[in-house]
Amino acid sequence: MTGLGAVFRPQLPPERLRAVARLADVTGLEELWLWEDCFREGGISTAAAALAWTERVRVGVGLLPVALRNVAITAMEAASLERMFPGRAVLTLGHGVQDWMGQVGARAASPLTLLGEQLDALRALLRGERLSVSGRYVRLDDVGLDWPPEQPVDVLAGATGPRTLRLAGAKADGTLLTAATSPDGVREARRIIDEGRREAGRAEPHKVVVYLLAATGADAAARLRAELAAEGLESVPDLGAAGDAGAVAKAVQRLAEAGADTVVLQPTGDEPDPEGFVRFVAEEVRPLVS
Repeated sequence: MTGLGAVFRPQLPPERLRAVARLADVTGLEELWLWEDCFREGGISTAAAALAWTERVRVGVGLLPVALRNVAITAMEAASLERMFPGRAVLTLGHGVQDWMGQVGARAASPLTLLGEQLDALRALLRGERLSVSGRYVRLDDVGLDWPPEQPVDVLAGATGPRTLRLAGAKADGTLLTAATSPDGVREARRIIDEGRREAGRAEPHKVVVYLLAATGADAAARLRAELAAEGLESVPDLGAAGDAGAVAKAVQRLAEAGADTVVLQPTGDEPDPEGFVRFVAEEVRPLVS
């Protein structure tokens, strides 16, 4: 069955998260995704709070910009979340928006190298290994976690371009695709990811998660058009979904048929009822998605 989730967008103040997270939990939503967007809300702090306020919903962070983080800190945080909330936290590493990285003095000369080094180190640390590495960006001297996870932890990579998609296939346990990805884009991403997996000799399953911009209600179509236009995506075919649960479910199914394992519905930035959106996804769209 295709996984289904919803995004709590950081355009909302962080004090709104508690009500949304609790509603996601009680309505049976499978996944609630959070963003670490500069300069709004921290990914790990909001994920920890959402996990503590809930009992069963999985909480994803998509994504943590690697340029902002020492990999040892990310490993400590990821291991702590896994041990406190086993199997419920999903972390994604990615380049981040390069202009934002420049604003904080963290822009890397080779974002691809940085991401690859962090993925390798993070996955090894979470496996309980002790590392001494001297890479271009990641340098560790006999570093290991005192409290590594007791179970394997998947680490996803956020990717758009072909080089990062291939890297994700080679070095990550899954890939997160943005809402600018059409069904054809998912198919192409899967092809490139699989190339990376084959080149790295990896045969284990690789999960693909994709955001789907969605709107419902009387002004749904107008809000969707406005957001796509603001992102410069109004001319890209087959992006987003507007309308009732049936229309949204059909868009989810198209992404699933193209190769998405999980589709996370992303409300528009001006969504007037975030709690209502979560209830819509869990109670109306979920029954229509196989």
